[in-house]
Amino acid sequence: MKIVPFAQLAATGKLILMLSIVLATCTVASAQTLTADNPNMKTFPQSDKVISQKAYFYNRFGIQIVGDMYMPKDINLSRKHAAIIVGHPYSGVKEQTAGLYAQAMAERGFVTIAIDLSYNGESGGDPRRLASPEGYVEDFMAAVDYIGTRPYVDRQRIGVLGICGSAGFTISAAAIDPSMKAIAAVSMYDMGRANRQGLNDVVTEEQRRQRLKDVAEQRWREFEGEPVAYSGRPSRIDENTPAPTREFFEYYSVPRGQHPSSTGAITVTSVSALMNFFPFQMIETISPRPLLFIVGENAHSRYFSEDAYKLAAEHKELYVVPKAGHVDLYDRPEFIPFDKLTSFFNENLKCSHK
Repeated sequence: MKIVPFAQLAATGKLILMLSIVLATCTVASAQTLTADNPNMKTFPQSDKVISQKAYFYNRFGIQIVGDMYMPKDINLSRKHAAIIVGHPYSGVKEQTAGLYAQAMAERGFVTIAIDLSYNGESGGDPRRLASPEGYVEDFMAAVDYIGTRPYVDRQRIGVLGICGSAGFTISAAAIDPSMKAIAAVSMYDMGRANRQGLNDVVTEEQRRQRLKDVAEQRWREFEGEPVAYSGRPSRIDENTPAPTREFFEYYSVPRGQHPSSTGAITVTSVSALMNFFPFQMIETISPRPLLFIVGENAHSRYFSEDAYKLAAEHKELYVVPKAGHVDLYDRPEFIPFDKLTSFFNENLKCSHK
């Protein structure tokens, strides 16, 4: 595979970079280094209060999904426990934010699993870094299949927790999978809307149509044998870098959150599938199962959660973290409301919701 600069993809006309922020979550320089010397490296300190192990299972498309399971060190495996499935931010991997959340919730008594979505991290699927909303939704449903068949998990007490892009995928999954009994969405991105309309809905219809034409041209090139093209985040930032792009860069591209398997490059032809993703079309049907939206007061993505909250039916809650930005909720302990998440899942995984 080869990285092709995004600006060179269109044979005719100018390519519209309507996703300057979403695409800012990809690193071109290292996009082809799928694995590194230590792909299991975590970006967060390991807890001595939990035990962890690898999990392997297949989704209905036959793609192997790999996860990291976490359990309290003193867990009684002869009993049934509540479980939480955790999904990583778009372009992330389970060794970053998702693993941090999964470990923290295991410290609080839950069986948890942080998964790599299809085509990412240790999970299977080719071409690498392909974005497939339908596949991602299936990954969460397959994770329910897996964790619900563990002898120490009560399959009537399974929750899901999605962060950033995964929050939208989990909501879409929960709308069609009643086995997900409680759903938490943290710093949510609606990846469909972001790709169709850009951040803050600034993209025009003309720009959107041009983007789709560019993608169609790229599909022909790849069908005729040209390398798979990838979009990517900048390798550096400066004083002119937009604030959201800077925010992502200061997590993914520095030691704070940098990981060899989280290169971020996404296939250019994925754009059309993302544009066709409407995660909240059936959000009201999740009711009466509870939905918790957690968002930073200063998050550039705040409106995604607020709009989804308006569409959802009861039981629902919008929890705003004072002074927090979007990425602050990835790893900043002073901002992540683990107590709120713990009380939400403890309360709502006591018994099943029909």
